[in-house]
Amino acid sequence: MPRHRYKKIKIKPDKIYESFEVAKLINYVMKDGEKKVAEKIVYQAFDEIKKQGKDPIKIFYQAIENTSPQMEVKPRRLGGASYLVPVEVRKERKLFLSLNWIIEAASARSNKEYHNFYKKLSAEIIDAANNQGQAVVKKQQTEALAEKNKAFSHLKW
Repeated sequence: MPRHRYKKIKIKPDKIYESFEVAKLINYVMKDGEKKVAEKIVYQAFDEIKKQGKDPIKIFYQAIENTSPQMEVKPRRLGGASYLVPVEVRKERKLFLSLNWIIEAASARSNKEYHNFYKKLSAEIIDAANNQGQAVVKKQQTEALAEKNKAFSHLKW
């Protein structure tokens, strides 16, 4: 039986910045369907960036650009062995990986320095915009793994 095509859900831009990417960040920060809480966290993080005299949207887009991988690896089975085949990352997946890595890196920060999640998130966004932080390290690891497995690039999908 043929599979049904997946219908992609259109996401509306957020209320304040009118940005699709900020709306995605809010959705990824959200837990248990509490969108108002997630919005509050993200907007507080952006206000924290604004307090430092920087434009939060420019910093945010720079952070996404610095943490978006160009290549990643996907496992491919061939003759009983698994090979990690480097594949170019689609635009939607780049955004997903970038935002998830920023959120993971923010939640992994110590509680001694930052007491609230929005402070952790704003610090990680600023670090990512400056090409530092754990999200950028994660991107570099992913691209390094793809580079190491370049020999298997002929095993395309």
